[in-house]
Amino acid sequence: MAGAFSLREVLAAFQACVTERREVLLGPYLSGWRGLIRFLHTLGAIFSFISKDAVAKVQLMEDYCRGEQREQYVSLQAMVRYELAQGLLDAPGRPDSGCRTVLRLHRALRWLQLFLEGLRTARQDSRTSTICTDSYNASLAAYHPWVIRKAATVAFRTLPPRDAFLQIMNVGTAEEAVAMLGEALPYIGDVYDITQQLFAQHELLDLP
Repeated sequence: MAGAFSLREVLAAFQACVTERREVLLGPYLSGWRGLIRFLHTLGAIFSFISKDAVAKVQLMEDYCRGEQREQYVSLQAMVRYELAQGLLDAPGRPDSGCRTVLRLHRALRWLQLFLEGLRTARQDSRTSTICTDSYNASLAAYHPWVIRKAATVAFRTLPPRDAFLQIMNVGTAEEAVAMLGEALPYIGDVYDITQQLFAQHELLDLP
């Protein structure tokens, strides 16, 4: 997971995710997530409660994608079909299923999508702590216990100003970063929407 964050790489990965048949390819999806984890790492320890979990989930999914059943984990749709057919979602004594693991990433992706969209559209003097807290409350907070929610909102108060965030994107000026966010976010949103629809269709959105 080492290396500098590059918004351009995240854009390319999420752009490559969706096939003509509107299937989500897990290889580019996990590659996009690796880029987003680098983004979380640049924000420092305050995001470790999310980034550590994401690192573990991405690693587990990469193991599935390289494992004996790797052909079943080429796309999100293939994975859902396979795991449902095999009854793997609730199998005792197994590591977390791919569906459960992707669901956790999916929820975190919604928070990052809302946060980056907030950064893109905010005024220059907007408080990033407010943008981040609002994004968190509209997404991940519902799945975290009170103690983590409290710690997160306290941590968000220490976030750097908006310009510092745009600099982290590694694509040039603040204006260029905003433009590239405008290009990247629809692709991230598309992947999120397809996943949401797929999981809703199979009643997987509330997997414990």
